[in-house]
Order: sequence, then structure tokens, then C-alpha cells
Amino acid sequence: MKSLFGRRSAVVTVVIAAALILSGCSKSVNDSAGGASGDCGSYAIAMHAWGGYTASAQVVAEVAKKELGCTITQTTLDEGPTTYDAMEAGTIDVVIEDWGGGRWADWTKRGSVVEAGLNGNVGLIGMYVAPWMAEKYPDITDSKNLNKYAALFKTADSGGKGAWFEGPAGYTTIGEKMVSANKLNFKVIFSGSEAALVDGFTKAEKNKTPFIGYAWQPWTLFAKIPNLESGHVHFPANDWSDPAEASGLTDYPATPLVKLISKKLNDANDSFTSLVKNFKWTNDDQNGVAADIEGGMTPEAAAQKWIDAHGDVVNTWLGK
Repeated sequence: MKSLFGRRSAVVTVVIAAALILSGCSKSVNDSAGGASGDCGSYAIAMHAWGGYTASAQVVAEVAKKELGCTITQTTLDEGPTTYDAMEAGTIDVVIEDWGGGRWADWTKRGSVVEAGLNGNVGLIGMYVAPWMAEKYPDITDSKNLNKYAALFKTADSGGKGAWFEGPAGYTTIGEKMVSANKLNFKVIFSGSEAALVDGFTKAEKNKTPFIGYAWQPWTLFAKIPNLESGHVHFPANDWSDPAEASGLTDYPATPLVKLISKKLNDANDSFTSLVKNFKWTNDDQNGVAADIEGGMTPEAAAQKWIDAHGDVVNTWLGK
């Protein structure tokens, strides 16, 4: 998610990237062949460090192993250039979800990375109030009415203004621009972690206390608070793609998430190629599997639970 929103990425030097690829020192989290027979070979899926990605990748891996007989390796790597270099080097074949907004263009021009279509998930960042507030104050989700309710959000740290909770440091946001441009009587406070945001939203909804905070989709918080979308504060329609150029007057853009495959996999044009290209599911699908993993299920078990309940969808991926 580095290019547009930067929430998930780590900074990695070319030297480290090369070392990962050449030495094979990235962590392999799963390496197994399925019991089914088929014309599928051996492939590697990049694993990135957020729960939603794990959910998507594990579902694809389980279908590939059990339905197509593929040998699948799942290898943990930093997203972005590190993974694209690994694809160019022939050690990674699939990125099942990329937020990068075309940051892979140089690798595509060299022919080493191929876009494999959208995965059905749509990335969206926004500001949300606790859903109980949207029910009690229906007009609060229109940004032009926020100042009317600002006093409700005051905390000991907000200097007499409403407390506006942003993502942790390193999450790219336009929150400060939004507060300034819209002349909102709020103070931007950066939360210390993703867990702090989860805690803020869940406690506010449980205790019926005021809260406005930064959230994104897909995210398992939307499975834990199913009506969270009702608290989405709407600013005027988005008119930017680069956060640096955002005026702050308008909302965040929606970002359809992209699948990437290696030249090797694209050229193979086999059953696994078709599975990856056909794979598509919803934010709710991803959130459900990711929530099961967060709740203690293994990724394999959580993926299989979803597969068993959605055979018709899986069959479309398999071309049946």
C-alpha cells in the first residue's frame, strides 16, 4: 500500500532486496504439495504482513494444492520492490493483493511482472464515527456537520477541541489537511498503533462514548463491528490520487486491488495461472477469513472453512 497510502510498506534498500533474493533468506511459511493430481507445477506466493493478505493468499494456496495438485511455497517478503525483484529473479510467482497503484511499472516494462486483473477487494480509507453516534445523530456523517458535534469528542489531550484519531506514524493520511481545509474544530491525534484504533472503536461502540477515527477497508474491524460502515463520515467526492497533491477538501479515493504474476506463471498458462487470474472475492469475504485467523484458527483451517462454504465461487475460479 506504499504508493498511494503507504500504510503497510517498509523501507528496504536495494542491497537488502538483493540479499533476500540471492541468499533465499526470506522466511518460508508453508511448502507443501496437495493430494490432487493435475497439470499444475511448483509455484511461490509472496506473503505480505497484514491479515487480509494472508486470508486471500491462503485461500488461493489451499485451492491450488487440493484441487489442482500444485506444490505451493508461501514466502514472507516486504511488499513492493523487494517482491518485484524476487519475481524478476524467478523466486516468486504471485502477489495476490497489491495496493501500489502501478508502482510495479518498471518491472512490467521489462516483462518480469504481469498484471493479472483485479482481485475484487477495494481499498478505501476514511474517517468513521462509532456507529451508535450515526444512529443517534444521523447528520453527523456529513462532513459539513462535524463542527456541530465537535464538543462531544473533547478529551484531555485535545486542547478544548474534538479529538480526531489518525492512524499511527507511518500511515499516510491527509487528516491534518482535512481538518485545516474544512475548518474543523478538531485536533489531530496520531494513534500509537493499529491496536489502539481497534480499542478506540470497540470501546466507543460498547460504552456509547464519542469517537472519530481513521479506518480502512478491507480490515477485520469491519467484521468485529459489522455496522461500522454506517459511521463513515462523507466528505465531497475525491478529486486526487497523490496524497501530496490533496487539498484536504475532498475524501480519499477508492483503490481496486490488483493481482500480479511472474512471467514464468503467465507463460505457463496452466491451471494455476487460470486460478490466479480468475480469483476474485469481496471485502466481506476477506474480512471473514482474516477475522477467523485473528480469532485463533490456523490460516489453513480458516481458508478451508471459507472454501467449504463457498463451493460455487471456487468452481468459477476453477472454470467449472
